Amino acid sequence: MTKPIYLSFVILIIILSGCSGKREINDLAIVMAVGIDKIEDPTEGNSEDKGYEVTIEVARPADSRGQTGAPSGGTGDPIWSASSQGETLFEAIRHLASFSTRRVFWAHNYIIVINEDVAREGIKDVIDFFTRNPELRMRTWVAITPNKAKNVISTVTGLEVIPGEALDKLYRYTDISGASPRTELLDVQSAYLSETTQPVIARVRLIERGVSNKKVGQAGAYKQVELEGAGVFKGDKLVGILDRDDSKAAVLFIEKVRSQIVVLSCPKNPEEVLTAEIVHDRFDVTPAYKNGKPSFTVNFKAFVNVVEAGCPFTIEDEEDVRTIEKELERTVKGNIEKLLTKAQKEYKSDFLELGQRFNNKFPSEWKTIKKSWNSTFSDVEFTVNVDAKVKGGVLLYSPTHSGK
Repeated sequence: MTKPIYLSFVILIIILSGCSGKREINDLAIVMAVGIDKIEDPTEGNSEDKGYEVTIEVARPADSRGQTGAPSGGTGDPIWSASSQGETLFEAIRHLASFSTRRVFWAHNYIIVINEDVAREGIKDVIDFFTRNPELRMRTWVAITPNKAKNVISTVTGLEVIPGEALDKLYRYTDISGASPRTELLDVQSAYLSETTQPVIARVRLIERGVSNKKVGQAGAYKQVELEGAGVFKGDKLVGILDRDDSKAAVLFIEKVRSQIVVLSCPKNPEEVLTAEIVHDRFDVTPAYKNGKPSFTVNFKAFVNVVEAGCPFTIEDEEDVRTIEKELERTVKGNIEKLLTKAQKEYKSDFLELGQRFNNKFPSEWKTIKKSWNSTFSDVEFTVNVDAKVKGGVLLYSPTHSGK
């Protein structure tokens, strides 16, 4: 009896200690970012529905440290970018194997950047492919861009060696400004599959700042990648772009805001300005249902600090404080109401999760209106209340001016 058991253990040890499924890091092309563009017809100068151009940014570990002055055994650039084309995303990515000496590995990908021309025609293929990919994390960032996506993911910003890592950090720290949603692949998939909510995706773009980190003799300046604004979708198609103010208002509905700033006119001198920072807030959206019609009340209580003053100001001046609070309430309320009007009348898209809020509170009533929600949403009434309280201020009474 003991001999068969012993023999079984020996066989198991031999089998379990095998490494037939191993993958060596030197055999992998570790993707850090991926960009998706349309195939353009170079003869006609237009971009018809001819398929996709997929660009991947691959890290070269041996060279990624030397760019910052640390020791490195490599001699080339820290990244390698490669593009491939195909009628479908899968075909384009498989074409990479025809010239990539390593197997494409997605587990460390930071971000998916989609050109807005692709987004206007629809991103269902993008959602389908990347959510089916077993290697890709659902926490991967997603962005749209008016620029070529391949240029965005290949732009070295100057602070980070790997562009994909730079984009990752932009997303991680954007809650400081609250100027753009932090869109993950899971968010996009959930909104696309939802019967109540439409997708909204953060927007990145390349901008010229006229600042150069290049060596003597090299022409041109590094571009900067800016994360600001968002794209509004209806179904899988891009239908509109939110600017900074609209995006900041949208973030209040869909995320927890860490900080936002508002620039206001000075109480006694409208030609001068001061800056108020929203450091804490309570944002509530309360649905109601009366006479067969849904409605919403938006309550926003903001606690702010005056962090910069171009005019005399002290927290002890109650009249000035109240004037600032009123101006802040008017500005924030106007931004929220403008956003709601755009969502209802211009985009006709519920990307603010209002249908979901109504469904959570009135599940039975929702069943009667969910099929017509896209049209019903355009006529929903909103009441917006904003209450601002100045809790702290600058330490100096007078603005800083030269004494000369």
